[in-house]
Amino acid sequence: MQEMIQVDVAYEKAGVRPPERPATLNLMILPHLADITLHPERPLVIVVPGGAYHYCSSREAEAIALKFLAEGIHAAVLRYSCAPSRYPTAALELAWAVQYCRAHAGEWHVKQDAITVCGFSAGGHLAGTVGTLWQDPVFEQVLGGGASWRPDSQILCYPVLTMGAFTHEGSRHGLLGSAEEPDNRLDVLERMSLETQVSARTPPTFLWHTQEDESVPVENSLLYAAALRRCHVPFELHIFEKGCHGISTCQEITSKDPAQAVPDNQIWVSLAVRFVLRHWGEA
Repeated sequence: MQEMIQVDVAYEKAGVRPPERPATLNLMILPHLADITLHPERPLVIVVPGGAYHYCSSREAEAIALKFLAEGIHAAVLRYSCAPSRYPTAALELAWAVQYCRAHAGEWHVKQDAITVCGFSAGGHLAGTVGTLWQDPVFEQVLGGGASWRPDSQILCYPVLTMGAFTHEGSRHGLLGSAEEPDNRLDVLERMSLETQVSARTPPTFLWHTQEDESVPVENSLLYAAALRRCHVPFELHIFEKGCHGISTCQEITSKDPAQAVPDNQIWVSLAVRFVLRHWGEA
């Protein structure tokens, strides 16, 4: 089943203005085959593209979802609201998407406790926001009780995770606005620095980055991994030597220029697939 649906969030309950263009969720649900009896229910990965909170990169969308589909994992792609929308608009949309997919788990033969968010760059910050701050009262205020929007695990790909010294300024501006805007208060910046918000209830996490990334420094992943370690949250961290920012699948098919095709790094996909399956007893 493939279906594009409109995200339906009650933004007014959070005191934010609805976006002019609705967010969408592209569902890519594998067909249920009656003769597959070993694992009839499969995990689902929601792909969250990057784009500095200014746009959603097409290079980090369906091409990623297809990688998981090829491994027997259901997938979906969220195209969320970007600037001029500010926090918590996009976070509410991703939380809604997790909740929506979990509500339909039985219908789609999805493992209800195996929903992963997979974010890239600023999309990694968005995925990490829902994974790390899922107990923020704004989610219950808009989505109701039960915390059904908490992802079961998260895959963070060269993610923006801090709003501090190693942040990506474009992403911070897209998320919170200029330094003069109210959302850029020091307390808000600290809350959006996700390495300071990790707790024992943060989901298991897979991170990968390149040490050559000059746009989003590898310290983003290192700081977050250290926080996961302190809180005894299971995690996996892979740092590749070569590769610039935004390399997606590390293949030419998802590259803007030859420098983004790094064959040695393509293994991140199989490592991430194994992470998803291993955590749900299938590998």
